[in-house]
Amino acid sequence: MTLDLTPDELLSTTRAVRKRLDLTRPVPRELIEECVDLAVQAPTGRNRQRWHFLVVTEPEQRRAVADIFLRALPLTTAHPLTERDVWRMNYHRGSTERVFDGLRHLADNIHRVPAFVIPGVEGRTDNAPVAVQAGAWGSILPAVWSFMLAARARGLGTVWTTAQGPLERELAQVLGVPYEEVMLAAFIPLAFTVGTDFRPAARIPRKEVLHWDRW
Repeated sequence: MTLDLTPDELLSTTRAVRKRLDLTRPVPRELIEECVDLAVQAPTGRNRQRWHFLVVTEPEQRRAVADIFLRALPLTTAHPLTERDVWRMNYHRGSTERVFDGLRHLADNIHRVPAFVIPGVEGRTDNAPVAVQAGAWGSILPAVWSFMLAARARGLGTVWTTAQGPLERELAQVLGVPYEEVMLAAFIPLAFTVGTDFRPAARIPRKEVLHWDRW
């Protein structure tokens, strides 16, 4: 059964869910399979269809994967913030604080999340030119976003994290992934949501992001 959402409502209310994941309710395998079936309908560069979706639900394997998530978080590095970054992050008062509060909650409860979805894409792009990277990420990203939209339509919540990055090789080993051949693109907790009444997020005005004909 899917939620009664218009396409615009689905697109504008598929949020990064950290605090409102139902940690007590298993996610049926058939729902996840339906989401993957929709995900692989996404457009892909040159029709190469290099996607993979690793779903982790077995308790012992979930514990091992959750442990890697927790150990990887402090190792995650980001580019230094620019003035514009800081301005955007604080355009709506309190929004960034809420994001980090949600991340802390997720980290504290990651071992209780009923399912993890770890998308992969064949072909590593380490140190590759931008054009090569764009092709790989441009193939996996639409598929994963389609998965997340399909999940939202079924009352499931997701949040895209890149926590796997610093310990990707270790995670690949735990999952039996051939690291030299496949990149693990994200680490996505998946669960039913507590309520389904999500709203559009506060964003910076359109005039700050829309460019017409020239920058």
